[in-house]
Amino acid sequence: MLAIFAAASILVWIFYEYGRDLPDYRQLADYEPSVMSRVYAGDGRLIEEYAIEGRVFVPFSAIPKNLINAFLSAEDKTFYSHPGLDFFGIARAVLTNVEAQFSDRRMVGASTITQQVAKNFLLTNEYSFDRKVKEAILALRIEQAFDKDQILELYLNEIYFGFGSYGVSAAAVNYFNKSLDELSLSEVAFLAGLPKAPNNYHPIRRSKAARERRDYVLARMLDDGKISEAQAQSARQDAIVVRRRNETEYVAGGEYFAEDVRRELLDQFGSDTLYRGGLAVRTSLDPNLQQIADRVLRSGLIDYDRRHGWRGPVTRIPVGAGWSDRLSAIQKPPAGAESWRLAAVRRITDASATIVFSNGESGKIPLSEIKWARAWQPEQKLGPSVKRIGQVLLEGDVIFVEAVEASESGENYPTGTYGLRQVPEIEGALVALNPHTGRVLAMTGGFSYEKSEFNRATQAKRQPGSSFKPFVYLAALDNGYTPSTLVLDAPFVIDQGPGLPKWKPKNYSGRYYGESTLRTGIEKSQNLMTVRLAQAVGMEKVGAYARHFGLVDDLPTNLSAALGSQETTLIDVTAAYAMLVNGGKRVSPTLIDRVQDRNGATIVRTDRRECLMCGRVPVADGEPPSLPDEREQLTDPASAYQMVSILQGAVERGTGRRVADVGKPLAGKTGTSNDSFDTWFLGFSPDLAVGVFVGFDEPRTLGAKETGSTVAAPVFRDFMSAALANEPATPFRIPQGIVLVRVDPETGLVATPGSRRAILEAFKPGTAPTRRTAAVGASPGTTGFTSSDQPSAGGLY
Repeated sequence: MLAIFAAASILVWIFYEYGRDLPDYRQLADYEPSVMSRVYAGDGRLIEEYAIEGRVFVPFSAIPKNLINAFLSAEDKTFYSHPGLDFFGIARAVLTNVEAQFSDRRMVGASTITQQVAKNFLLTNEYSFDRKVKEAILALRIEQAFDKDQILELYLNEIYFGFGSYGVSAAAVNYFNKSLDELSLSEVAFLAGLPKAPNNYHPIRRSKAARERRDYVLARMLDDGKISEAQAQSARQDAIVVRRRNETEYVAGGEYFAEDVRRELLDQFGSDTLYRGGLAVRTSLDPNLQQIADRVLRSGLIDYDRRHGWRGPVTRIPVGAGWSDRLSAIQKPPAGAESWRLAAVRRITDASATIVFSNGESGKIPLSEIKWARAWQPEQKLGPSVKRIGQVLLEGDVIFVEAVEASESGENYPTGTYGLRQVPEIEGALVALNPHTGRVLAMTGGFSYEKSEFNRATQAKRQPGSSFKPFVYLAALDNGYTPSTLVLDAPFVIDQGPGLPKWKPKNYSGRYYGESTLRTGIEKSQNLMTVRLAQAVGMEKVGAYARHFGLVDDLPTNLSAALGSQETTLIDVTAAYAMLVNGGKRVSPTLIDRVQDRNGATIVRTDRRECLMCGRVPVADGEPPSLPDEREQLTDPASAYQMVSILQGAVERGTGRRVADVGKPLAGKTGTSNDSFDTWFLGFSPDLAVGVFVGFDEPRTLGAKETGSTVAAPVFRDFMSAALANEPATPFRIPQGIVLVRVDPETGLVATPGSRRAILEAFKPGTAPTRRTAAVGASPGTTGFTSSDQPSAGGLY
């Protein structure tokens, strides 16, 4: 009796002493596991996952029975009958550990699943007597507060399985690329054996130990009556085959888009919610348009780079023993150039180069595939023409190559023929968005995210050049001018003030057209007409339009700003052009449509309009309910359409003629900054606005003859050709109040009957020209209007 009393007293003391400062186990009732956040494209496909612990929480009701049985057999077969501690298991462990003291065997534990929950959630991994006692006390308390299914749910969603997998659902995906209900018995048994020591049972590095552990779990399940002998035998025959998650399950490309989404989420929710909160983020990304954007931008950058010569090999290595190992150690082609290979030049002749790869394969580069590689010279100039291989390559040069089947002239090459390739120094960006909502459908910020994470679509501030001009002309159209208003295109000098040099703007082409229409000023991108028009309208008004359309917050009042000298970003200029084609309604570029929390509740919604009739009127009874248009009107819709019509002319007859090859109604404008440092093309179809920028990260000239028309416009053209390939040729929408009149494009006057060069011009009611008048800037006090259409006090709406 004394012994029993003493033992009881000791137990009471232990429970009192160790149970005083234990964590509150009741917090498990509010447990929210660290769950990965997922970002989805507009079609529901996965773009990216963000997590500190790669976990997908699964409720107990969704966990298959055979999986539960496997874990119980492997870890705690009496789980549903013990009170939190397995006293018989403890006794066995004590005897085993006493024997282990006199041998080389490792000591064993007797932790139940409940004890493991207590340790993982409330304690540390410290291996000590104190922790084991606290673990036991907490296990008993947890069993009093939660039912068995809740405890097992906590356990299966918390434990680590290796392969970066936290929780059984993530483990099923990362090991076998399956959901829980798709797992075979062999795979279930393998996963159930992992929590003991995931690294010890790695299915690739320690495949034998992994099979033995899997078979042990199968044997335990058989002993417990959970499976039959036939099932156990069949499962033992299965190989443990790891099937990593398919890359095709992620949207290809879109890294720049995803990173901007991540930054936005980080700013809005903080890192803890982003990486642990299990957010479901629905974005506007269109995977098809994103793939097109990545492809055409890279192609355009490579085309420009090839026009400006060869900058030399990646590196050089000695030709001889060990060359294969040295070649293998050199950087591989960047993402976006997956079809390129790294090769070493083994031998050259005047007509070809023999190349070898690190795997021992060889190939040839003919002279025809190297003629483009004239030596690069400063200011983007070129060296002499290539007439023999030795002018470009030497033995030991390490280069990028790509398999080619035919020459540019159509000559078929034998198998094993390669073309010389070079990673561009030039960079660029492309943005495509819906002009009616501002939803960004595609965005690529450079040649390769792997090469540079800097997003030139949203982070690079550059001079837009002539792509800014439409907003000068829009200010004029809103203030009483018409597309047929005449403006003098001739040289002039402006005195900038004491101590400053005189400013002498000039047209890029060096040509001057005299008195010309507003339309001509945009179509031919005449600088002097733009400056005169800005002076007549007033730079304060031009600055107001730049601010309201989101181009520049504070536009200087000097006239050079009318030519696009103030820096801005590609995404802002693209959004401004979108507001032209949508009728002058304000839209802001957005990447995120909706954010849901871990429970599926929507916590962020970009489109906040309420549909009051949704769910009330059956669609079959009539038109679907319409949503209110809450967009702010920035300009007269008629003025916006006039600008769209003028920009369509720039594509059909002006500096954007390369884009007309698409064969669909398109409008747009080139942009080139001083000395060709920055090149742009901004444009749109009725339902898609696209912007392209190309330039060096450290601004320098792209070359004497390189402009937005030669560099950026081809990228825009190729994007639109692919994006609109299966779309109908939708004309631009004409708002109410617009009158289309046949005019002579040179004089702006109503065309004579039978005139072959007449075009349809858009006018507001009562503004069609009736007679020729003096042009803006021709002489003091003249405006270029008839008496019936003098400028009114128009402006921003």
